[in-house]
Amino acid sequence: MKKYLLGVAAIGAASVLVLSGCTGSTGDGGGDASPIVVGSVNALSGAAAFPEASQAAKAVFDAVNAEGGINGHLIDYKILDDKGDPAAAAAAAREVVSADNAVALVGSASLLECEINGDYYVQQDIVSIPGVGVDPVCFNNPNISPANVGPFLDMTLSLLYGSEVLGLDNICAMLEIAGSTLPAYQAAIDKWTEITGKKLIYVDDTVPYGAADYTPYIVALKEHGCQAVTVNPVEPDSIGQLKAAQAQGLTDVTWLLLTSVYSENFSKAITDAGAGIYVPAEFYPFTDAESPETKDWRTLMEANNIPLTSFSQGGFLAATYFVQVVKGIKGDITRESVAKALREMDPIDNPMVGTPYVFGPGDTHNSNTAGFPVKLLSGTNQWELAADDWLTIPE
Repeated sequence: MKKYLLGVAAIGAASVLVLSGCTGSTGDGGGDASPIVVGSVNALSGAAAFPEASQAAKAVFDAVNAEGGINGHLIDYKILDDKGDPAAAAAAAREVVSADNAVALVGSASLLECEINGDYYVQQDIVSIPGVGVDPVCFNNPNISPANVGPFLDMTLSLLYGSEVLGLDNICAMLEIAGSTLPAYQAAIDKWTEITGKKLIYVDDTVPYGAADYTPYIVALKEHGCQAVTVNPVEPDSIGQLKAAQAQGLTDVTWLLLTSVYSENFSKAITDAGAGIYVPAEFYPFTDAESPETKDWRTLMEANNIPLTSFSQGGFLAATYFVQVVKGIKGDITRESVAKALREMDPIDNPMVGTPYVFGPGDTHNSNTAGFPVKLLSGTNQWELAADDWLTIPE
């Protein structure tokens, strides 16, 4: 297989659970031994819920607390539900930031909370490390820096793998657009064109979430002679699209999908994967059960009965990064000192990611720019590694 941008990621000494050794204080800057308040705003209920990120972050913080906390200060982790509702997301952020006086938000996972609360976080000068950043503001706000790649660069990576590694031509796109995400997805496609000089032959950006019947969209793909299709679906939608493709006889197309479908439930639900489903996993593939890269995360998740998913990987990493940075703060751990430490931090290497994490002082944040390709082939119902190394977007 032709390699393209599959370089060896710089893997340093990974900090997985930092359990001791920093100066701490209260969340409001006091010098006593009261807790350090940390919050998160999440889609815990509603149409698209993914609670694993905050559960994983809590497991990290519980492990830190079990060892005495950070210099004697326990972490009081507040997990709030935005219910997939803008008003609830705004209320949750104000509760944890203003009422609870959190020093930072860590491990959040939501479809919309960055867009709803980004300006408020800037106003309050509180920083957020989402475990799963989804909407465009998560990556274009000076106070937010997610642990994950995000759906937009994930699409760039998916297209790069399809065109440059698999050598596919005649690539089409079906885009499910929520809110104001169309420009971000278009920018992801334009980034791929800039790198490769290639263009998609057909784009449909009218595909609805949760459609009862995807047949008309599949028929259009057939009419345009699509050899491969990139889609940004949630898991149930992708299953529906693949079933519609099978019913219409579109069984020779390659599907270039996103991390949103990378799960064991998805693989078990697929009976016909066409010419193959390929995903650039945002973190080291968790379905590679014996991998040393995910051992510490897997051990902690299994001990706490937390599902093994990309979402729980993101929450785990967000909390891990936060703890490593906070342990280096000299003096009181406050909202101000945490923000300063993250903006001045050195990059952190971790074997679960292909590029080092850094918050930094910029107005935009997307330090995770690598994916590890995995594939699902017809008749296998099992994800397999599709590369020997990370696929990275060139700077």
